[in-house]
Amino acid sequence: MSIVQRVYPTEGAQLDVLVMHCDHARYVYNLGLEQRSWWTPSRRHFRQKINYVSQAADLTEARREYDWLRAGSSVVQQGALRDLDRAFINFFARRAGYPTFKKRSNARQGFVVRDLAVRRVNRRWGEILVPKAGWVRFRISRAWTDICAATSARVAVTNGRWTVSLTTPPAVCKVADTAAVVGIDRGVANSVATSDGRMFHAPGFTVGEQVRFVALQRRLSRQQKGSANRDRTKAELGRLRLRLADRRGDWIEQTTTALATSYCAAAVEKLPIANMTRRAKPKPDPDRPGGFLPNGGRAKSGLNRAILASCWGKFAQRLDHKMSVVAVPAAYTSQECSNCGHTCPENRDSQAVFRCQGCGFEHHADTNAAINIRDRAFNIEHQPEDSLGDRVHQSRKRAAPTTSVA
Repeated sequence: MSIVQRVYPTEGAQLDVLVMHCDHARYVYNLGLEQRSWWTPSRRHFRQKINYVSQAADLTEARREYDWLRAGSSVVQQGALRDLDRAFINFFARRAGYPTFKKRSNARQGFVVRDLAVRRVNRRWGEILVPKAGWVRFRISRAWTDICAATSARVAVTNGRWTVSLTTPPAVCKVADTAAVVGIDRGVANSVATSDGRMFHAPGFTVGEQVRFVALQRRLSRQQKGSANRDRTKAELGRLRLRLADRRGDWIEQTTTALATSYCAAAVEKLPIANMTRRAKPKPDPDRPGGFLPNGGRAKSGLNRAILASCWGKFAQRLDHKMSVVAVPAAYTSQECSNCGHTCPENRDSQAVFRCQGCGFEHHADTNAAINIRDRAFNIEHQPEDSLGDRVHQSRKRAAPTTSVA
């Protein structure tokens, strides 16, 4: 895990050195990626295989030849090669895609500090030793014992904000002093709904910020690429996005911590978020070559933005870090009656109203779905008020296994 702290380099020498490290790390990473692309099956018999060891040796020779490269830190440049080697390891293990080049225009730049050294100045401030830059101050917002347990760090800048991510051992999950379990339904109107009736909403832009954001986007579309005015507009947009990301990250941490301290285990539905947020496929018009039929792309793009704004993936990830989480299939959780088990599309009158056609049970649709998710994960059988039920639903329920992701 990482502890992220704000870094405040001094204007002038320290800031210039940090920017230089970012540039060198990006250059070495891109050069190493281009060198690895030379390695093809047709060259394997007469060319040495390219890996981290061979590239580190090439970096040493390059530092002897070029003064501007030697002016930087070998630790930072070797860290970029290690990042590249790890990217290829993840690619061959099918955990990630093929590595891509890093652009100078990317909003986030950074470099690695391997030989970590930190010291405390006072209660609120600490310092980290950065090669060639000396001791750089950072704001302390976590326990100093956790910061001292870090083994490495990564200094990064995002839209002018400098941070340091301190790599630490994973925190011990706090077991809640209760046997209660909860089901969680993730949606758009209500970002998170629990089986006990609570609703949580992911924050967004305020009205004024939304107006400002749209105005900046329109201004950006009219400005010439590469101009100084366009760069300033992009910086303003980046600061707004960063403020929104901080707001949503704080909401995720507070909400998941509140759930982890109130329940011993949670159940969520397995959602293919990447597939659910794909753009609508174009529909060619057979009567007009080169033309297309309406495909609902505008409505689908609006739904995609709403799903991503609800932070489904990050919420489930952080919840899994803090407590035991069980994932269950999402099929029919919104159509199934939590009272009798009757399942049909007509049970859900609208986004918020659930009215069972079998037993007449009424509840909030999101809460009803969260109850079904909880019952599936922890094998809680329905106890209907009468004998109404659905044998097809019962057989489907027995055939749907639960999978633990804790």
